[in-house]
Amino acid sequence: MREVIISGLTGWISGLLLSIPVGPVNLTIMNEAARWGFRRGWFIGLGAASMEVLYCAIAFAGVSSFFGQPLVESFMEVFSFLFLVFLGLKFLLTRSVAAATSVSRNSRVEHRIEAQLDARFHPRSAFWIGWIRTLANPGVLLFWIILAGNFMSRGWVDPRWAGKLACLLGVGTATLGWFTALSWGASHGVGRLSESALLKMERASGVALLVLAAVHGAHIAWQLAAHRHH
Repeated sequence: MREVIISGLTGWISGLLLSIPVGPVNLTIMNEAARWGFRRGWFIGLGAASMEVLYCAIAFAGVSSFFGQPLVESFMEVFSFLFLVFLGLKFLLTRSVAAATSVSRNSRVEHRIEAQLDARFHPRSAFWIGWIRTLANPGVLLFWIILAGNFMSRGWVDPRWAGKLACLLGVGTATLGWFTALSWGASHGVGRLSESALLKMERASGVALLVLAAVHGAHIAWQLAAHRHH
């Protein structure tokens, strides 16, 4: 039970950190909820959260096949450290909502994928709009692949099915919870204050990611020192 609780808490924290930064999904929820009400914004968030959990599940399924191979685990640890530093600095140095969204929108791969999905499926319902907005961002899958390998190698997520399900539940709960709060705030007129609030929370998530990167880097350094000692 202890391992399951830790797995769920790990999923909840990581899901929240990934949901807060300003991006197409957050802006879509804010705009639609402010215009059409809480219900529409919530269903967009539900679609986005569902795709987020699916990406997370795919990442765990793919990483599990490599779990236990020392060379792969070492590579994942170093790469995850660099990736956390990159994301932390990116979130921390964001100056405005326009700048943050331009980075996401100007990504040629993401924009092309989203355009192709829109042309193919013609999403009309709020749920499918949120689903496709997240599906079109391959960076989300990359993020979860890196985190899944790191979480299981460190024992933060139990590699057995119960631990993975608990992590997925935590991710889904945190993501949908954030989107629900965002939709409620936008639909009740808090959207006018959302830009400064979102930027503050994005920078806070950047600080949290840099702290995690520092802890992760210290652990890698300790492992190298122990290896040289032996």
